[in-house]
Amino acid sequence: MASFLQEITPLILTYNEAPNIRRSLAKLDWAGDIVVVDSHSDDSTREICRGVPRVRVFERTFDNHAAQWNFALGEAGIATGWVLALDADYVLSDAIVSELGRIDPREPVSGYSAAFRYCVGGRPLRGPLYPPVTVLYRRKRAHYVQDGHTQRIVVRGEVLALRGKIFHDDRKPLTSWLRAQDRYMRLESAHLHQTRWKKLRAPDRLRKLVVVSPVAVLLYCLFVKGCIVDGRAGLYYALQRMLAECLLSLRILELTIVGKPE
Repeated sequence: MASFLQEITPLILTYNEAPNIRRSLAKLDWAGDIVVVDSHSDDSTREICRGVPRVRVFERTFDNHAAQWNFALGEAGIATGWVLALDADYVLSDAIVSELGRIDPREPVSGYSAAFRYCVGGRPLRGPLYPPVTVLYRRKRAHYVQDGHTQRIVVRGEVLALRGKIFHDDRKPLTSWLRAQDRYMRLESAHLHQTRWKKLRAPDRLRKLVVVSPVAVLLYCLFVKGCIVDGRAGLYYALQRMLAECLLSLRILELTIVGKPE
């Protein structure tokens, strides 16, 4: 029986991902077709992608993440029944590639989620906050909706968990991360500000308390998730997460005090 990998099209969204995209594409050498939707990068992202013969690059002006993904699913000419949706800083492990090849597509399953190993400078951490994500799914049974600063996939049918893990290894400079986090937290703060308390999930209620969330996230990363034993890389990650929550708290307070910023 042919490998299930032949039934999968990897799909990647990009914007100024030159420090990451080579490593992501290198682990997709099994794919016959790879689709990249780029938000008009001004670095060498598109040139790197077009240097790989199996990659088809589409350009679309970014409005939100859900719209980008839905454009890719509906307008990029994907021929396979299954899609592997990846961020540009996701790097497949050998174990998960092997596992993907063994999937039986006849099973009545619509998707598969994967857990992650977060990396700092290429070093995997023991237990970051990054949750499992549905990355593999039947193209005709899935669509995306916007949820705060990011997207949420809706899959019709059963979703199982893969055993293998994906490395989340962002090598872009800290300044890029800071700019991205500020954009994300503007959207996330508006979402939290507009949503009634009763409709918020428990983690989002904690985040809306502003003062509590940054300290709680720092302590949780260091002592519950074990980042304290990961040395400087673990401390870097914990401080990153605390800073992201501080930005969110500031944006929430800004909305409360002065209203919607310009």
